Amino acid sequence: MSDIYLLLQVLLSGMVSGLILFQSIFVAPVVFRDLPEENRPIILRSLFPKLFKSMALVGLIFIAISLIRAPESMIPYTVGTLTLIAGYVCHSMVRLTNQARDEGNDKLFSTLHRISVVLTLTALAANLVWIFLI
Repeated sequence: MSDIYLLLQVLLSGMVSGLILFQSIFVAPVVFRDLPEENRPIILRSLFPKLFKSMALVGLIFIAISLIRAPESMIPYTVGTLTLIAGYVCHSMVRLTNQARDEGNDKLFSTLHRISVVLTLTALAANLVWIFLI
């Protein structure tokens, strides 16, 4: 594991995993438990786009490192691509998700929210386990 590029990819996976876990374990529960209902959208609509942009950026960097490193396994390419796509798709859905919430379209909001949760958890899982698979 002396490959500097591999170590950078491990670091990037740790960053993505840490961001997702921190957001899910600490930020969201505090926001929903401690903030009044009318103040929640202010913080949530500020934080989640940043999380998703960060995921996409890290995924892009991860892919670039994979191209430089040229690993024998497709796993690093897959993890980088999955992280990039998940971050991009989730970020692309933010406006529509917020609009559905504002308009009381609970069915659409629930669907979009579920998609973003599944994509985020998939990216988290991939970033947590890939190093054990190569």
